[in-house]
Amino acid sequence: MGVVFPIRVLALTLALLLFFGAIPGRSDAALAPAVMDTLDRLYLTAYDEAIGKHATRERDGTTYVSTGDIEAEWLRDASAVVRPYIGLSTHDADVARTLRGVVARQAKYILIDPYANAFSANYKVVEQKFEVDSLLYPIWFAYLYFHETHDKTIFTPEVQRAFIRVVATLRDEQHHDRRSHYRNNQLANNGRGTPVKYTGMVWTGFRPSDDPCRYQYNIPENMFAVVVLRYLTEIERDVYGDQRTAANAWGLADGIQRGIEQNGMVHLDIGTIYAYEVDGYGHANVMDDANIPSLLSIPYFGYLSVRDPIYKATRAFVLSDRNPYFYHGKYGEGVGSPHTPKNYIWPLALVVQALTSDDPVEIENVLGYIASSDVGDHRLHESYDADWPEQFTRADFAWPNALYAELVIARKGKESVTH
Repeated sequence: MGVVFPIRVLALTLALLLFFGAIPGRSDAALAPAVMDTLDRLYLTAYDEAIGKHATRERDGTTYVSTGDIEAEWLRDASAVVRPYIGLSTHDADVARTLRGVVARQAKYILIDPYANAFSANYKVVEQKFEVDSLLYPIWFAYLYFHETHDKTIFTPEVQRAFIRVVATLRDEQHHDRRSHYRNNQLANNGRGTPVKYTGMVWTGFRPSDDPCRYQYNIPENMFAVVVLRYLTEIERDVYGDQRTAANAWGLADGIQRGIEQNGMVHLDIGTIYAYEVDGYGHANVMDDANIPSLLSIPYFGYLSVRDPIYKATRAFVLSDRNPYFYHGKYGEGVGSPHTPKNYIWPLALVVQALTSDDPVEIENVLGYIASSDVGDHRLHESYDADWPEQFTRADFAWPNALYAELVIARKGKESVTH
């Protein structure tokens, strides 16, 4: 049985707010006092609970991170939940120990089953939905932690074995029809998924929302793979001294990127944009989903700049009625998901919209929508009805709260998480 992470986050958060005077980096003059107060309360809860409530240090030295009101650890969610605490870990040994434990546990999960996306605290597979991003997020977090802290102790031999397993699995799924044995009864074609043509991209069964893909090459996931595999190249070359794995990761990233740029775009009357999913045969699913990686989040994870013309056209599509999952209501507008009811906006997507915007008016509007979603518990939920925020899904969902804390921290120092 583990011990809930004894972090002093609430006190640190209060000190941060007192020092900077409400939410750092925000234009107080542009937002009503009631909105500012709500945003402050959301931040207090988010930064305190995202890790303080959901991270548990276990007796084996690892850290288990629950997704919230579903008692399991999703590899994606856990990595995203602990990211905002990397800076704090540089001067708090307790936080650093907890984050090191996250890396150690996720390596064990990957070695148990690289096709699983969620596990229990006792290392049992909870879901075996193959989602490319579930293999990428642990490397992404480990790299970001190392890049800021220079703490090489996270890169153990077991972590190295897990990273090598990731590359091998991605290589197999790059040649899914010939080399993969993965099947899931939620997928079409007797669990095999829709037919695909080799493109260099990596096949995935499910989206970051855990919903089945319509076409099995998910463009945002493959973009994320390009970025993360280049991070992995650096880790293998400079930390492990494994030139073979470094070259394998770099070559895989190059092949995926060629596949994206040759097969991942569609030409609309508004311009050329990235599709959400393709099959290599010319079919494309033109939409976006709130879950990250998404098309909206492309600059957040560093594949393109916010100023890239194709990203700008894609963003305009995503944040318009042409995206079938973009919703309007009395209490906001934003991207939703087929995972939740129609007209339900995801705060996760609102935060990403703010993180990837350089327009102060847009950011202020989005902060207002985030504030309007608070029903009094001072938490961001999975999704909410744009016309009635009291109707929402998931009372306890750590990921959007952690991402909101990340937004506030980024704005505090006039920093940007875009590239």
